[in-house]
Amino acid sequence: MTKVELIAKVAADADMTKKDAEKAVNAAVEAMTGALKGGEKIAISGFGTFEVHERAEHKGRNPRTKEPITIPASRTVAFKAGKALKDVL
Repeated sequence: MTKVELIAKVAADADMTKKDAEKAVNAAVEAMTGALKGGEKIAISGFGTFEVHERAEHKGRNPRTKEPITIPASRTVAFKAGKALKDVL
């Protein structure tokens, strides 16, 4: 499902215009992005949890040249599905 399809579905399900649904979806995405950027954990009951994970710097290997390289530390988002979502799937 794309963002456009999500907006159309929200508009249809909530009996609102696509323009209002787009504002709501964009506001939700921005709020979640800001929370994750600040290191907060987002738990949506019945859906799942989004959390920022820190990856430490580690050694790797260039697959072409087989040369060892250092992969820098980074942050990534992890999603863990909630029980209700798992049960539906």
